[in-house]
Amino acid sequence: MYAFTYDAPATLDAAAAQAAAGARPLAGGQSLLPALRLRLANPGQLVDLGRIPGLDRIHRDGDQLVIGAMACHQAVADSAEVRAAIPALADQAEHIGDRQVRARGTLGGSLANNDPAACYPSAVLALGATVVTQRRDIAADDFFVGMYTTALEEGELITAVRFPIPQRAAYIKFRQGASRFALVGVFVAQTQAGVRVAVTGAASSVFRQAALEAALNQSFTPESAAAVRVDHAELGNDIHASPAYRAQLISVLAQRAVAHMLG
Repeated sequence: MYAFTYDAPATLDAAAAQAAAGARPLAGGQSLLPALRLRLANPGQLVDLGRIPGLDRIHRDGDQLVIGAMACHQAVADSAEVRAAIPALADQAEHIGDRQVRARGTLGGSLANNDPAACYPSAVLALGATVVTQRRDIAADDFFVGMYTTALEEGELITAVRFPIPQRAAYIKFRQGASRFALVGVFVAQTQAGVRVAVTGAASSVFRQAALEAALNQSFTPESAAAVRVDHAELGNDIHASPAYRAQLISVLAQRAVAHMLG
């Protein structure tokens, strides 16, 4: 591990100022700390967001569910507000990593990191959520740029995520056994604007599956999803799965998500 300085300010303004000056934000640390231990990251300075009050708040605001960036996965899973408004999101959080990861990992940290196989990005994208920072609001469709890359600018910190409450939703994950990340995960949401389908684990970044969305907007049935040929041309290829296998998983998991939503 390289040497670094550490600070834990009590205000968002102070943390943002340090981040703008080059400090690396520390949320739950579930990705950053292993990178530090392996000397894959050398930030020089860490600014811990854990002492800033209010960043872990979860509440309903009209037809939206607002979750603070520092809400840990287990808090999201256990929240009565989340379970009442978006049960699929609570269920997704309940199955991220293991108990230790869920106790420390945070919503904001996961989104800012944008791991290609992380679960939360699929929920944010499928639900058409808005990522709120201390500077602006960023629509989900504009937030995820590429592998470990987002629309966040230097010194910009996520403070909350605003989730529109869908008519119904479901997330189905095929888990990679060792890491518990999604080999492929599919989040399907029926919203007032139509069906949105987001896929994680299958490519370099989370993405919407347009063909499945079009089919399910025409007929919301597992059979409709099964009829879609999922193109594997730009899907990932590694020791765990081929592009063709990931394409098949997308189809199967989408069918299961729709079947679950239909009861």
